[in-house]
Amino acid sequence: MIKKSSIQIQVALDENKVPESIEWTASDSTADRMNKAKAMMVAFWDGADKTALRIDLWTKEMMVDEMADFFYQTMMTMADTYQRATPYTDLANDMRAFATDFYKKFEEKLKNQDQ
Repeated sequence: MIKKSSIQIQVALDENKVPESIEWTASDSTADRMNKAKAMMVAFWDGADKTALRIDLWTKEMMVDEMADFFYQTMMTMADTYQRATPYTDLANDMRAFATDFYKKFEEKLKNQDQ
């Protein structure tokens, strides 16, 4: 028998259809309630059309520095996944280098804004 799991995502929108809250739960989770999130990125690969289908949402409370952290961590974990899925460690390392450079540039922008 095949075991199935599910992830449920609930997004509350304001009158302009801007996310006010994002909550999620997974059938395999031990949590007894919905988990809150300020942002989410979900991607699916359509093998027939050879296209990525994506849903990227963030709430009004998501701060720019949190967005930079979120993107940095997402890019780093994408590199980890790519390394596990392919024999191309060099390309995974290139992705990590880009993510690190991105984050350093963001920190520099913040530093320059504060002056």
